[in-house]
Amino acid sequence: MTAIGAASRIAPDALVGNNPNSAHGQCQPSQSAYRRNWQQLYVSRVIWSDAIVVVFAVVVAHSLRFGQSDLLTTDSVSEPGYTLISAGLVGLWWTALSLFRSRSRRVIGAGYDEYQRVISATLAVFGTIAIIALITNQQIARGFLAIALPVGLAGLLLTRWLWRKVIARKRARGEFQTSVLVVGGARAVRHMTRTFSRKDGEGYRVVGVCVPRYSGAAGDVIDVDGREITVYGDEHSVVEALELSGADTVVVTATETLGSDGLHDLVWQLEPLDTDLVVATGVVDVAGPRIEMRPVAGLPLIHVEKPSYHGAKRSGKRIFDLVFAGAALVALAPVFAVVALLIKLEDRGPVFYKAERIGIDGTPFGMIKFRSMVTNADTMVDTLLAQNEGAGPLFKMKDDPRVTRIGKVMRRFSIDELPQFLNVIRGEMSVVGPRPPLRREVEAYDGRVKRRLLVRPGVTGLWQVSGRSDLSWDESVRLDLSYVENWSMVSDVLIIGKTVKAVLDSDGAY
Repeated sequence: MTAIGAASRIAPDALVGNNPNSAHGQCQPSQSAYRRNWQQLYVSRVIWSDAIVVVFAVVVAHSLRFGQSDLLTTDSVSEPGYTLISAGLVGLWWTALSLFRSRSRRVIGAGYDEYQRVISATLAVFGTIAIIALITNQQIARGFLAIALPVGLAGLLLTRWLWRKVIARKRARGEFQTSVLVVGGARAVRHMTRTFSRKDGEGYRVVGVCVPRYSGAAGDVIDVDGREITVYGDEHSVVEALELSGADTVVVTATETLGSDGLHDLVWQLEPLDTDLVVATGVVDVAGPRIEMRPVAGLPLIHVEKPSYHGAKRSGKRIFDLVFAGAALVALAPVFAVVALLIKLEDRGPVFYKAERIGIDGTPFGMIKFRSMVTNADTMVDTLLAQNEGAGPLFKMKDDPRVTRIGKVMRRFSIDELPQFLNVIRGEMSVVGPRPPLRREVEAYDGRVKRRLLVRPGVTGLWQVSGRSDLSWDESVRLDLSYVENWSMVSDVLIIGKTVKAVLDSDGAY
């Protein structure tokens, strides 16, 4: 993978942004030009890395399948020359990545959207080749395509992931930011500022606000967790506010106050400026696949599809669970044997512990875990309630005296959770899903929170990759509900990948 490695080494040194204002967290009027420059530099580097990966994949496929011989000339008129086909595949593949907008600045560092476009472009290329070969009755060697497709796709996804890491690292240092001017009220500003601060890798930062029908003095501030956001006036002060704040993106949340005429006027005002306009729908925690723009009677209406909990989608998830959990249990068998031995050696107690949890449709089940506490841990809860550090009805302690020595190691790396794959096989849990709740938690649920019980709880989930025990109760509930309403197979795979990183980093584990 020499070519791929070379492509990845370009990134860190080439994308050095020198934003003189990033250290102070302030954006100046040159921010739009700064953003345009680093985005153009980023895209040019991605174009080159894509070319290197595609050429590398096709050369590898050609060499492994045909050796070094030149197949431009053949004895059969109908047999294609594979050197020519290889060159055509390189050009078509590289072009498709542009046609599918996988290098659009809209998806820079976006992860899911970027990877999805890369995969779609790649599959479209190889699907087109297969169709053309079928129509023209050309016999293209399947081994050639079978090598080029996985090697190239893996290389493209790897390099995009490396590029994303470069962007995320620089954004965490205050570089490569998208500076946002919010047109809306104080509540919207606080919500957006807190949301963006939780996801530094997205690169959005609220730098100012225009409050519709604002009657106070320009220069007032809105305090958001100790950070002051400047108020630059009302909805008619947007252009002036852009100049003063240095913002390069306007986010409108007060659509009802502005009305269609107000939005049209704002679009015309921003047209000569190098500024993006984004309209916040107000539909929170609804993922893109459920949102579709459809024109009705000349009006661009946003349609929100209902979440799906049944049918083929659930069946596919169950098949995935069985395959993944079965493979995991086989691969982890040696780990299970070692852990069981260590638990027995420490205090001679039972290896496994069954904790009651509430599953799909409110059905209780015994969640299987490696025992990480002393054998009489349940009887000690009442004496420790005063030291509870958990969120909401959860009981958590960072230094729980009931945890054994081997238990501390298991909890740090979530090894005690591995037997839950047995619950997956039994149909009580899923590999990915909401956090398995306690009975007392479910008894405290209101009508909205009960939606967590519409799907099987998971061995891992959004809660696992977003802070685990460090999450507040409200944030834990929000993540679970977001997953329940938007889950898909692709999101499950991404969560599994993120779980590995969270476990290795021991984020929020105790």
